[in-house]
Amino acid sequence: MTKMEKVEDLPGVGAATAEKLRSAGYDNFMKLAVSSPGEVVEVSGVSESVARKIIQAARDSLDMGFKTGMDILNRRETLQKISTGSKNFDEILGGGLETGSITECFGAYGSSKTQVAHQIAVNCQVDNPEAIAIYIDTENTFRPERIRQMAEGKGLDPETVLKNIKVARAFNSDHQMLLVDKAEEMINEGANVRVLIVDSLTAHFRAEFIGRGTLAGRQQKLNKHMHSLAKIADMHKVCVYVTNQVMSKPDQFFGDPTEAIGGHVVAHNSTFRIYLRRGKKGTRVAKLVDAPNLPDAEAIFNIEDSGVVDV
Repeated sequence: MTKMEKVEDLPGVGAATAEKLRSAGYDNFMKLAVSSPGEVVEVSGVSESVARKIIQAARDSLDMGFKTGMDILNRRETLQKISTGSKNFDEILGGGLETGSITECFGAYGSSKTQVAHQIAVNCQVDNPEAIAIYIDTENTFRPERIRQMAEGKGLDPETVLKNIKVARAFNSDHQMLLVDKAEEMINEGANVRVLIVDSLTAHFRAEFIGRGTLAGRQQKLNKHMHSLAKIADMHKVCVYVTNQVMSKPDQFFGDPTEAIGGHVVAHNSTFRIYLRRGKKGTRVAKLVDAPNLPDAEAIFNIEDSGVVDV
């Protein structure tokens, strides 16, 4: 059997179809292998039966079967932790924000979700001066002046740090999803991306889909967006950090009525979920509310001119 190396080698893929697949971002077997027939049909124009053959051939050419727990452990040992700047905060996360997964921070305005986003864009460059952070800004909250302060607080050259942060303003949900595809293109072209930030994840979806009648459509679109982020995190060992807005549940009489936007779609797709809120005397409290391997815990930290620090 001839070893398949290029997209053109797959059954049913000619030069024209290969070009359509590549222009849509399907330039390697892994992307095709994890795609649905509907997605391949949509971008290439082939029939569904041909799309299934293409996907199956891509899967057969890759090692996509079961792995041992030891294999998974060895892979996890290659993942990195990115510090939040606060040892207390890092501790409840098992050493910091993990690459290869999605971390969601939700909280009310002023709870420091964006401050943490700025901080990890800087901190990923502390041990690796060539590391790149991609910042998708949906609410016009990115501030280069703040990055300068935080870089100086870490003893880094502010200009170098700023050059290594690639920022794009998303003007609607479609644009936001397109920018995630652009981020993956950058990674495939060799950019050393360690952090991908979406601040905030749900603002455009919340504004564009109004009323209960649009809820199903919104959740489907949001689910697709989260899957794209999860794929980037897993395939390229990137730390994906998303901020999320909250709403208040007026029917809850006991406990904190604050709940994250996005429902189960965002909750199930996020590996780590952190609830941020204001504490006493200007402090901030980070509460880890969901993690696959860590217990629920809280950490107190401060926001100073130099960035995120311990109290």
